[in-house]
Amino acid sequence: MSGKLFVIGTGPGNPDQMTPEAVAAVAQATDFYGYGPYLDRLALGSGQRRHVSDNREELDRARAALRSASDGAIVCVVSGGDPGVFAMAAAVCEAIDNGPSEWRNVELIIIPGITAMLAVAARIGAPLGHDFCAISLSDNLKPWDVIENRLQMAAKAGFVIALYNPISKARPWQLGKAFELLRSVLPGETPVIFGRAAGRPDERIAIQRLQDADAAVADMATCVIIGSAETRIISRDGQPDLVYTPRFISGGNR
Repeated sequence: MSGKLFVIGTGPGNPDQMTPEAVAAVAQATDFYGYGPYLDRLALGSGQRRHVSDNREELDRARAALRSASDGAIVCVVSGGDPGVFAMAAAVCEAIDNGPSEWRNVELIIIPGITAMLAVAARIGAPLGHDFCAISLSDNLKPWDVIENRLQMAAKAGFVIALYNPISKARPWQLGKAFELLRSVLPGETPVIFGRAAGRPDERIAIQRLQDADAAVADMATCVIIGSAETRIISRDGQPDLVYTPRFISGGNR
């Protein structure tokens, strides 16, 4: 007997930014697997069971959820943001790829959500209005030299860069190192947006120039968006500044 496995994202944290499709999946499921703070965002009923694990135990969580679904349960794996962006959808797929054959028979439904870079961008204007990329600064799953190479190539190619997992107690130096590298490629006036808890009561949004960008402004809950050479800041009297990247980019090789 095989059950069903939903993989959802709760969005950036504002309940209004959780999609109706994800809410409907929560209503169906009996068992919920996720990091405690993400599960805390859900209003679960008395017959719905929580299975809490540490945020660094993604693959073990995915395996546990698949075992439960394979036994016939309706399971929901819960991420923050969008489950497919540096989150649980990839872990579930990896577990299926390397797991027992019966896990491939589980009905898998991955529900898209709103990821942090979209929430931060919406609060500040349209910095992602042209080509962009997302890079995680965590070197838990890839070497730091790979991260450095991707940052440099993305900046040289003219991409706006959204940085996830920018800093932690175990990695206090990497965001500063990333800024140092990017200063060798991008103009010092390039806007840098620090977006923490976008859309939540404790939201904090700050704009700095790359030449002065201070890594200490960020924590693990911050998404950092670094503009391209074309990204602009619009000053407005009595209103917050807007940051946007024009839709039309001049030609020529960089």
